[in-house]
Amino acid sequence: MSRKAWAWALYDWANSAFPTVVSTFVIAAYFTQGIAADAATGQAQWGWMQTLAGVAIALLSPVLGAVADAGGRRRMMLLLCTVVTSVATGLIWYATPHPDSALWALACVGIATVGFELGTVFYNSMLPQVAPPERLGRISGLAWGLGYAGGLACLLVCLMLLVQPNPSLFGLDRAEAEHVRASALLVAVWMLGFGWPVLLALPDPPPPRPGWGESVRHGLAEIWGVLKRLPHNPVMGRFLLARLFYTDGLNTLFAFGAIYAAGSFGMGFEEILMFGIALNVTAGLGAAGFGLIEDRLGARETVLVSLGALLLLGSGVVLTDDKTVFWGLAMALGLFLGPAQSASRSLMAHLAPPEEVSAHFGLFALSGRITGFLGPAVLALVTTATASQRAGMATVLGFIALGAVILATVKIPKR
Repeated sequence: MSRKAWAWALYDWANSAFPTVVSTFVIAAYFTQGIAADAATGQAQWGWMQTLAGVAIALLSPVLGAVADAGGRRRMMLLLCTVVTSVATGLIWYATPHPDSALWALACVGIATVGFELGTVFYNSMLPQVAPPERLGRISGLAWGLGYAGGLACLLVCLMLLVQPNPSLFGLDRAEAEHVRASALLVAVWMLGFGWPVLLALPDPPPPRPGWGESVRHGLAEIWGVLKRLPHNPVMGRFLLARLFYTDGLNTLFAFGAIYAAGSFGMGFEEILMFGIALNVTAGLGAAGFGLIEDRLGARETVLVSLGALLLLGSGVVLTDDKTVFWGLAMALGLFLGPAQSASRSLMAHLAPPEEVSAHFGLFALSGRITGFLGPAVLALVTTATASQRAGMATVLGFIALGAVILATVKIPKR
């Protein structure tokens, strides 16, 4: 890869620390177990925070993407989002293990989540700047794999240096959960420390550039034009619709996978953590491996192959009663999680007009968020109605299958 491509890919390594440590493993568990009044209250509060953040992301991402296109300020807006995410994450340090810290913790994580997701709009839209069309899949896949590696590396540093040592290193007070809260500081420094190369390697166009007011006006006009043209662009419309459904399934799988493993196979916290680490390793290997062949296979075909494998392996996961078989199927399933996401990114880069790429990646983000409540809601309804975790988890396969069927009707034009 070129230096620009390496600098761009390194940002995946940098920002993946946030969803891995904050959203999934350490801080999310700390909030529900250490801050909230009880686990059920904490889960509900965390869910409402994520819902509000999702609404903000859905509303802001297409508009800000169009503003970045109009004003030529992708790097500046990526820098702003990175700083907001890092600062808000670092402020989680002040969320002490008491219920009266709940609002502070939720506000910090919510703001950081919005900053993180908006940052990916501008980051993803830079992909065409670092890779020619015939290498988009390779660069996107390798970067996605590097992201999994970065998230895991940060998580391992958290566990080995902060969470597990007892007595704690660095004089941290375990009674006040400083050994856990310090992981937020690590993520903040990690993002800033590894995220800067892309900001140097991919500068915004040289002045003169339109002012912010003019950029906002042009950006709003651009996104309105993109939305008006969408019904006349069936390829883009069907791809975004397909991604809406299969991403809903994938996100629900990520959100409830650990809960399903714990409830169906009696896994404890440490085993769940090892399960998550192992799953991320296979997902990273899958993303990087498929990235090497995606440009020959095709981005759409890579997504379809990945979704087909997820349906096949996922069916085995929800049917088996054997813990060892579950582990094996889940690890194999992980190989196709990364490619389904990284190839979706490169497919959008193929389809988006160069002059409107940020606006289209804003719609890309919107399609991954606008119905984010639907997968968990259907899973919860089916689980409640059947009193079966397996039946509830099986609904994820329905979303993935529906997305795959719609994507199969998308014919990608050649450039």
